[in-house]
Amino acid sequence: MRRVIPALLGLVVLASGFPAAGEAAGPPPGPRRSAASTVPTLKVTRIATGLDIPWDVKSVGRGRMLITERDKKRLLLLRKGKLRQVRFPSSTVWSAGETGLMSLAVDPGFRRNRRFYTCQGGALAGGRHDVRVMAWRLSRAERRATLVRPLLTGLPSTSGRHGGCRLLIATNGALFVGTGDAATGTNPRNLNSLGGKTLRLNRFTGAPWPRNPFITSSSRNARYVLTFGHRNVQGLAQRADGSVWSVEHGPDRDDEVNRLITGGDYGWNPVPGYNETVPMTDQTLPGTQIPARWRSGFPTLATSGGTWVSGSRWGRYNGMLAVAALKTQRLIFMRFDAAGKFRYLTVPPVLTKYGRLRSVTQLSGGDLLVTTSNGASKDSVLRVHPVG
Repeated sequence: MRRVIPALLGLVVLASGFPAAGEAAGPPPGPRRSAASTVPTLKVTRIATGLDIPWDVKSVGRGRMLITERDKKRLLLLRKGKLRQVRFPSSTVWSAGETGLMSLAVDPGFRRNRRFYTCQGGALAGGRHDVRVMAWRLSRAERRATLVRPLLTGLPSTSGRHGGCRLLIATNGALFVGTGDAATGTNPRNLNSLGGKTLRLNRFTGAPWPRNPFITSSSRNARYVLTFGHRNVQGLAQRADGSVWSVEHGPDRDDEVNRLITGGDYGWNPVPGYNETVPMTDQTLPGTQIPARWRSGFPTLATSGGTWVSGSRWGRYNGMLAVAALKTQRLIFMRFDAAGKFRYLTVPPVLTKYGRLRSVTQLSGGDLLVTTSNGASKDSVLRVHPVG
């Protein structure tokens, strides 16, 4: 029998406001005895405006940031509050539905090698298309990006639905890729497909990571697979303990946050056809399916990008997973204990005023960057700063 976890355990606004109807309360604020128990005031500043579905934003140092726009296929540089388009071969990007110019990752050695990475739709000959991971080099003048090499091609794509596609460079240097199932029911459990998976590869050569669980497979695609049985991975984040977590869209219920276990099956199997009435984590399948560490229940929030928040200035938010939500238009902070068990979540009211939120990342100084996803050139990059 499928065990049901209460939908939105503890939607608590610790600074002010009230839990939503039917949602359990989290721990009371209590006396403010230490920095860890305080709830800082969050200052939100729009640092870029006039954008159209900015899928991701990443710092490249010295206050400069790269931004991708999904549908317009634009790569932008933000410097001193001004946006400048970076020239790159955007005609090679395929954009439709939920797919286009999507996730960014910046190489840890960027100051030396100028490398960054994108996950994007690929426009191929004969009207064909796929989703692919590309390595680029940004010019010193920051006006042009030149292709270093395609790192991984052939991620499935159909109408553009469920294109994924989140990138993360882990502390060991591996490049993680979270993919969507392309709305094709057989992809998530088929190790010959790169769809509905998390993948792990060498960010310089594009080769499968040597410790991947299926590295000895005769299938080229299977050698890239870290975990399978996913629906549409939208977020990847590495915790201070080294564990990597994914954030995933559910159908009409059960958005998920998962802790990734090498070789793990996360239980999405929408067959025959594309049957979205099946459980997100179907425990009736052969083998062992790994349950989510958090799931939304019904209805979904459309959880998207996530990052682990660190720094004493964040007070009670320190060590929480910050998750952007599209449908419910908020930034959610989730508390998991040291063993990875979900404890509660909280939503600061100030982060419910900007519409749909897509991606969230933490700057080296501690502030968060959040992209909105409202379309019609009404989007922004937000900077969230704890001030008390």
